[in-house]
Amino acid sequence: MTIKANPNIPEEVRAVAADGTQLRYALMEMAQELDDVIALGRGDPDLDTPPHIVEAAKAAIRDGRTGPTPVKGTDALRAAIAEHMRAVNGLPVAAENVMVTTGGQEGLFLAIQALIDPGDEILVPDPRYTSYDDAIRRAGGIMVSVPTNREDAFNLEAEAVEAAIRPASKALLIVTPSNPTAGIVTEDRLRAIADVAIRHNLIVIVDEIYGKIVYEPWRHFSIGSLPGMDQRTITLDAFSKTYAMTGWRCGYVAAPADVIDAMARIKQVTTGPVATVSQWAGLAAMTGPQDCVAEYLRIYTDRRAVLLDGLDRMGFAYGEPRGGLFVWADCSATGIHATELSYLLLKEGRVLIFPGTAFGETWREYVRITMLEPIDTLKEAVERMLPVLERYRL
Repeated sequence: MTIKANPNIPEEVRAVAADGTQLRYALMEMAQELDDVIALGRGDPDLDTPPHIVEAAKAAIRDGRTGPTPVKGTDALRAAIAEHMRAVNGLPVAAENVMVTTGGQEGLFLAIQALIDPGDEILVPDPRYTSYDDAIRRAGGIMVSVPTNREDAFNLEAEAVEAAIRPASKALLIVTPSNPTAGIVTEDRLRAIADVAIRHNLIVIVDEIYGKIVYEPWRHFSIGSLPGMDQRTITLDAFSKTYAMTGWRCGYVAAPADVIDAMARIKQVTTGPVATVSQWAGLAAMTGPQDCVAEYLRIYTDRRAVLLDGLDRMGFAYGEPRGGLFVWADCSATGIHATELSYLLLKEGRVLIFPGTAFGETWREYVRITMLEPIDTLKEAVERMLPVLERYRL
């Protein structure tokens, strides 16, 4: 279907449409100027941080355990993360293979800076979260897109990875579950991709920040657990999504010890150690009860069902959202460009979503919608969007 341009889109949004990160923030700024907006744009969990984690942070403050820590993180937290990753992800890592970072995004940035030299190519799935672009660009790297598609639930194919490899290819980025597509890279595909990585001597950087938010009957699988992959895999994760700790800014990276050392040298002269209180909270998350993880997944599962029902009513197609906190929906049936549609839904329906062009310039017919509101609010959002769609649908 041909997507029609709408002259009602404001010039300030049009001006930043080519930059995904700027476009997201432009829409969020617009939303702040409006009343009664339902925010289904950003991916920050709306649930509360579990009480035992909050209490651990309070106790650390009360007891004066707030002094500086090693730049790689406290020994206790690094050991707990390593134990957790061995038990849950099957990764053969020790504490020396772990570094605590100021959120998952810093972990990605440090890994890219430590590994990528100017002119190196890194294979990146398309679509993708555009913060990856910024990190790669600042290292002088060159992104090479690896396509995924809705019919395959945006699962990454080994054949597509191998077809994208060129002489300057140094690394492959995998994001599973994916932001924005909510697709996962299944175990069979990861095994085939691992074979490609070994044969072509690729480093694999895998972002698993949504790895504990995977919907039945699907399962998360870590490529770093496969034979021959431990010395060529860098695994990124964080406490933010799993434990509703976005604002605590505490993430972690597992990698070969020499990579961790290189990342630490950069962190030492930039941000320094992660806030000590956040590390005590992270330790409580790693070692404390995990009931909250299952409870949050149950809540997200129920919300997902409501949102998918609403998208069916709106006539949107979508790849099966197998993990994460989003739905990546094809809005081409409306005949409206995704950027324009996002503006209309915000301005007239008071619902904030993000257009697909914020996650890759070719995704003009897609929108990303989060499920980070209570069920009744999600139902209200659907009811607000329906009349706007009917008004402008071609």
